[in-house]
Amino acid sequence: MKRREFLRSAAIVAATGGIATDVMAAGSLHPVEEEAKTEDKKPVSLIDSEPVLQNYAATSMGIAFSVTDWANGYVIYGEKPDLSDGKKVWCGGYRVTGMDNEAVHVRLTGLKPYTLYYYRIGADRIEYKDGYHIRIIGNEESKRIYSFRTAGIGAKSHFCVINDTHASWKAINPTINKVMELQPTCVVWNGDACNTEETIAAQKRIFFKPEIDRKDFAATIPYLFCPGNHDNRGLANRHLERIWMYRQPEERQPRDWDLGRNFAVRMGDIALVGLDTGEDKLDTNPKFCNLFVSEPYRVAQQAWLRDALRQPEIASAPYLVAFCHIPLYDPRPEMNPGDLFPADVDDKHKGNFAEWQRTCSKLWGPLLEEAGCQLLITAHQHVYRLDLPNEEHKWTQIVGGGPNMTGKSPGHFPTVIDGEVREGKLVVTIHNIYTGGICGTVTFSNKRQ
Repeated sequence: MKRREFLRSAAIVAATGGIATDVMAAGSLHPVEEEAKTEDKKPVSLIDSEPVLQNYAATSMGIAFSVTDWANGYVIYGEKPDLSDGKKVWCGGYRVTGMDNEAVHVRLTGLKPYTLYYYRIGADRIEYKDGYHIRIIGNEESKRIYSFRTAGIGAKSHFCVINDTHASWKAINPTINKVMELQPTCVVWNGDACNTEETIAAQKRIFFKPEIDRKDFAATIPYLFCPGNHDNRGLANRHLERIWMYRQPEERQPRDWDLGRNFAVRMGDIALVGLDTGEDKLDTNPKFCNLFVSEPYRVAQQAWLRDALRQPEIASAPYLVAFCHIPLYDPRPEMNPGDLFPADVDDKHKGNFAEWQRTCSKLWGPLLEEAGCQLLITAHQHVYRLDLPNEEHKWTQIVGGGPNMTGKSPGHFPTVIDGEVREGKLVVTIHNIYTGGICGTVTFSNKRQ
């Protein structure tokens, strides 16, 4: 977000005592211009984004989209291309629907693994005065019928990873174009999609209405999301689930209900496991005024990971690939490991934030090693790097690049990491989005031991 837009948003938040929903609302127009604008004003569409497939899974799918007014949204889905067998599922869950004036979230559950489904989105425009004075004043349904496939052992073993997009449209546009060209089964957005977003409008601009060519970037290719440290920063980002819903409650034990971002998904010959490294500064760092509790969050994920790796569909996958935003290893001893108590600084390390996460490495690393994880894909450092196995870890680590499109610094360019099983081998290709070329390829021919 530009500094000027940020200041306008902050002013709205301060004035309303809550989250501002329109970052442009603070602009002032000349009275004549304002009057002319009112006369020329056309009816605003209720649905103002393409659908976004969230939380790829074998028996469920999340579908979200943006709305401009109070709406009761729904999805009609079925296995027939014309939706003649379509079922309607309303937004929200049990008891009441998820009527909202910003975003609609629909969870499709009870789906069949590795099955092609067709769907259409729609919404009723709701006039709401109070609990007894409610009426539908319009309806919109997308003319387009979309499709998706659920996950499962039968799925095509093909994923892409993007990361550290930071709302940089110059980088995101060619990045998404490459993803659409590759047509993976699913995409992992490996953190720092955001900067420090203070408004829901800013979040919708990133996830629902990005300034890119392919507005339908996630309408047929489902996404998995591993948050980065920036995805927690800002008033709106503290509750990103308003835009990007949590995982299905039935996907985890009651003990793990707060771990709404972790995932363990079987996709053909690959088990995909997602972890959340949290903030890159210690909870004790005074900079963030005790507003983060990443340490117990990381510890809780250890128990979740242990159980997730034992699930039959995950344990039996020929390839295990893990994802998290902050690297779990760095070959440079001077890099800050993220556990310099209490305020992230000492005389032996550079910087005042975690370049890599030693705490997470100690918590999760042994479990990944024991499970035979071959590949860990991380981000955060904005520089592409390949770390081969060594005495400290048996897995290969790939660090994805950042949003820089100047080409001035080696390694500083956006990447699309493309992994696909071909003839029994996992082939991982790293695409340099700045040059359009390939900057690395790693092939895994040995299956999990």
